[in-house]
Amino acid sequence: MKKTISTFLMAILLAIGSGITVSAQTHKGDDILGTWLNQEATGKITLYKENGKYFGKLVWLRTPLDSITGLPRTDKENPEPKLKTTPIIGLVNMKNFSFDGKDEWSGGTIYDPKNGKTYKCYIQFESPTKLKIRGYVGISLLGRNSYWTKSTPPQN
Repeated sequence: MKKTISTFLMAILLAIGSGITVSAQTHKGDDILGTWLNQEATGKITLYKENGKYFGKLVWLRTPLDSITGLPRTDKENPEPKLKTTPIIGLVNMKNFSFDGKDEWSGGTIYDPKNGKTYKCYIQFESPTKLKIRGYVGISLLGRNSYWTKSTPPQN
């Protein structure tokens, strides 16, 4: 019985610890600005600031054209019928993040055009060139991490 309780407590501590990033460095709010390559290397997102909040816009896709139509990919998984024809490139999929003054940008949402769902989200630095993006439902323990790498803006 003691071993079962110990194992259970260890699993809880590991789960809690996996959502925490320790940062020895204090950042400036605008440190996240720029273009980032997503973990799958399928898209680039430019993080920008507008009216004191931080946003992200999809600016490049590895596969920009729909394989069936040959036309630019659209937001066909969007639950709003009128938005299903919105092009993916140029889509603002991260909205309303605020900087906490130390190491986290939170209070925003991230939209996943692959499934048409919007999640609560926070952003932290893993290193000077890597961001941890945590999307979640309800509480941050119920989510997943994605790691983005600093990139160059796409060439037009």
